[in-house]
Amino acid sequence: MEPVDFSILALFLRAAFVVKLVLLALILSSFWSWAIIVQKFINFRVARRDAAMFDRAFWSGMPLAELYEKIGDTPRGASEKIFYAGMSEWRRSHRSDGGLIAGAQARIDRSMDVAISREVARLNQGLTFLATVGSTAPFVGLFGTVWGIKNAFQEIAAQQSTNLAVVAPGIAEALVATALGLLAAIPAVIFYNKLSADADRIAAGLDSFADEFSTILSRQLDA
Repeated sequence: MEPVDFSILALFLRAAFVVKLVLLALILSSFWSWAIIVQKFINFRVARRDAAMFDRAFWSGMPLAELYEKIGDTPRGASEKIFYAGMSEWRRSHRSDGGLIAGAQARIDRSMDVAISREVARLNQGLTFLATVGSTAPFVGLFGTVWGIKNAFQEIAAQQSTNLAVVAPGIAEALVATALGLLAAIPAVIFYNKLSADADRIAAGLDSFADEFSTILSRQLDA
């Protein structure tokens, strides 16, 4: 009797069509999850670096108008975009005679809030997919396992034999789906929690900067 090949590739090739679809979906989900994870680590590192650079410039004592002109029309980091939104509204709130249009503080705060919302949405982009993979991949893998075991029992009935050589290949093929489901879900859950916490910390830093900047502008308005 020829030995049965139990390599991953052989198990995949012998699997039923539905099980193959499940395995392919899990493999693609895993690769896409890792792509998001790597991209998010890069994006968050850049965001923290840009925030640190802007904070040094903002608190260096440089006049706000000069810093605004230095940034120009293409702010780069999230903090720069919030600062740009606030300063742009500040300038638009001045009349031609130099006086301020009523309600300037509220408009400035709203402008910065909109900028913060955009940046937070950008920070969280892709995390929903990680959460979805983490919560559904084990069940998708379980579905593939159930379907594979069903086929294994059908093979037993067709051959009218409970010999282990008849049962083992089908069950092995089925269990690969559960293994791949866990392989996709576990990293997705771990890094979703990690990246969500990082995104929340960055967002909190943006809120704090907006509050500090709003306080500075408020003092100038009162003066």
